[in-house]
Amino acid sequence: MQKRIYTTLVLFLLILTVAAQGFKNPVLPGFYPDPSVCRVGEDYYLVNSSFHYFPGVPIHHSKDLIHWEQIGYCLSRPSQVKLEKIGFWNGIYAPTIRYHEGVFYMVTTNTSDKGNFYVYTDNPAGEWSDPIWVEQPGIDPDLFFDDDGKCYFMSARGGGYMQLSEIDIKTGKLLSEPKNIWSGTGGRCAEAPHLYKKDGYYYLMIAEGGTEYGHKVTIARSRSLFGPYESNPANPILTHINATGMGNPIQGTGHADFIQAHDGSWWTVFLGFRPQSHTHHVLGRETFLAPVRWDKDSWPIINGNGTVSLNMSCRTLPQFIFPPKALRNDFSDTKLGFEWNYLCMPHANNYSLTERKGFLRLKATTSTINHIDSPTFVGRRQQHINFRATTLLDFQGIKDGAEAGITTYMANDYHYDLSVLCKEGKYYLSLSYHLSRLHHLEKGIVLEGKQVFLRVEGSKDCYTFLYSTNGKQYEKLSEINTRFLSSETAGGFTGVYLGLFAQEKLVSGSYADFDWFEYTALDTK
Repeated sequence: MQKRIYTTLVLFLLILTVAAQGFKNPVLPGFYPDPSVCRVGEDYYLVNSSFHYFPGVPIHHSKDLIHWEQIGYCLSRPSQVKLEKIGFWNGIYAPTIRYHEGVFYMVTTNTSDKGNFYVYTDNPAGEWSDPIWVEQPGIDPDLFFDDDGKCYFMSARGGGYMQLSEIDIKTGKLLSEPKNIWSGTGGRCAEAPHLYKKDGYYYLMIAEGGTEYGHKVTIARSRSLFGPYESNPANPILTHINATGMGNPIQGTGHADFIQAHDGSWWTVFLGFRPQSHTHHVLGRETFLAPVRWDKDSWPIINGNGTVSLNMSCRTLPQFIFPPKALRNDFSDTKLGFEWNYLCMPHANNYSLTERKGFLRLKATTSTINHIDSPTFVGRRQQHINFRATTLLDFQGIKDGAEAGITTYMANDYHYDLSVLCKEGKYYLSLSYHLSRLHHLEKGIVLEGKQVFLRVEGSKDCYTFLYSTNGKQYEKLSEINTRFLSSETAGGFTGVYLGLFAQEKLVSGSYADFDWFEYTALDTK
């Protein structure tokens, strides 16, 4: 018994030791931009932008701010969000999550609908309400509950002003006219406002410089909610645009949110990106974490000097690691896991996990992944610079003029496709590149049989495409540069997805059956 107690004590001390040794950034790798966080007791909840992907606004849960597990989506029903025929510049922008008197609120902007709205729930892992719209223009909205229980709504307006108004949280109705309260320090694209109250001051934190290499976080404060606000003399409080951030493998840091942990310490979550091929990044903007020193009556200081690293050496909360997820999805459940997303608003009857047990059936339509529409596509994020993605495709349901396969997808006009095409009764393995107006068929091989293993491998500079007829020996078809799918080349605010798709030129009733999909990280982040 004493030995067991001793062992338990040693393990507990080991956990504390590990907790003091820091953590690795990003804490959410891949396309998880514009993070916002709230705390309830010792539980933390984080949301991110989702743009033209459905379901919208993924929500994660954590016990330590470092390790996160997705528990659902805030926007999971068509009644909550309209995303018809929109591109990757549009859709759901910059959510904020807040908790007040037993209720969670997520407020965001749908640039392809009526603008700003919020949804609410008492269970963040369950269903959220239908939208409550707020008739205040702008983007990147924030909700702030003051000590007297009043609720205030803030948004970033054109011209760089942060506008604040009081609202009725039950109806979304404005109770006061929006007032300009701060425009930042002169950086372009002032946005992402968040309000906090500490030591009798109202602190207003925003992002400036655009969500690119010039991104930064600035802050101001006032004794009065509506100002005037005094700018921090040490602004910006977070940026890698200065000499201290030069050469850092993390760039574009900004769009931050503060949280006070249950032990009293302060932290910030924020976005950044990792250039991987010269100055290009393909993973999208990711979620990072850093400690904040925030003494009484003082300005907050992020990680000592306003920069962060991949390997953080600061003391942390006791770390809680969730059980690892299986690498392979064998499509044996009745619905897909939270890691999967659709483009725009999916047509549910084009996807089936029951028509052929143990397979994901995708039914081809004439809406293709080259269109700004709702093609038969389901994908998951590329989350690592070095990775391998493999699937087994049964192509016997593909008819003349139809194709199905795996794509590295950045946008409707920026993607690389490894697919099986049926032409005059023969099946061809095809590798094609789609880069704006440039479309190129790299290679086509005649296939025998009914199944083929398709594989994509990613590295810093290249995607490599391979196939196998037996699942043991893989043949390399070709490779192409990653940077052509980067945000710097393609634009937009998203990151690369590994997608499964099916499409056809004419309606023929074609379908493709995917036996399984496996994603493997070949690096630690």
